[in-house]
Amino acid sequence: MLELIDVSKTYHTRYGPREVLKHVNLSLGKGRNLGILGRNGAGKSTLIRMISGAEKPNTGRIKRGMSVSWPLAFGGAFHQHLTGLDNLKFVCRVYGVDYRPLVPFVERFTELGEYFHEPVAHYSAGMMTRLAFALSMAIEFDCFLIDEAMVVGDVRFHERCHVELFHKRKDRAFILVSHDADVIKLYCENAAVLHEGKLLPFPNVDAAYDFYNETMAEHKSPDGNVEAA
Repeated sequence: MLELIDVSKTYHTRYGPREVLKHVNLSLGKGRNLGILGRNGAGKSTLIRMISGAEKPNTGRIKRGMSVSWPLAFGGAFHQHLTGLDNLKFVCRVYGVDYRPLVPFVERFTELGEYFHEPVAHYSAGMMTRLAFALSMAIEFDCFLIDEAMVVGDVRFHERCHVELFHKRKDRAFILVSHDADVIKLYCENAAVLHEGKLLPFPNVDAAYDFYNETMAEHKSPDGNVEAA
C-alpha cells in the first residue's frame, strides 16, 4: 500500500511563500491505478516527485509499503559526464540489481547505437527520454509513477512505451498525472483532480473529467487561453 497522509508542500518565492499542495491524502494498493488531472501549474509534478522520494513534504507523511519508481522518462538525475551504460550501472547499483542482464534490453529499446557508450551530455532531448524510460523499465517496481511527459515523442516510441508499461506490466500499480483528460480516460480506472492545492477524489473517471472541464472553463482568460496557476 502507498499512502499519503495530510501532505503539504510550500515553496518560498520572491513574492512570498506559495503553498502548492494542501493536506493531500491518497492511498493506492498493489495492482491499482489512479489518474490525477490538473491544469498546468497545479502541482502535479511536485506531487509525483514527493511520492518518488525526490522531494520531501513540509508536513505530513508518505508511507511506501511497496516499491515505487522514479517519475518515468525523468532524466534529471543522470550524471551528464557518464555514458548511457555507466548511468545504467549507477542506477542498478542504487537498487541492488545486476546491470549485466539488462544491457541488451536497454540497448534495444533506446536504439542509441554507439551513443549508448557516449556521455549523456551529448544526447538530444529525445535520446535522453528514451534512455530514461528504458532504465525505468529495466528496474522492476510494484508501482510506477508516470508524468505526462511520457506521452510526448514520436508515435512509434509512444507505442513501445505503451506495450512495455500497460501490457507487459498490467498487474502493477501506477499513478498517471496529466492535464489531458483524454489520456486519463484512456489508461485509468480511477481518477482525482488536483485543484487549488487539494487532491479531490471522484467515484469514477467521468465525474472527475466533468469537474476538471468546469474548472478549466473557470480559469480561461478573456483571450480564450488557460491562465497559469
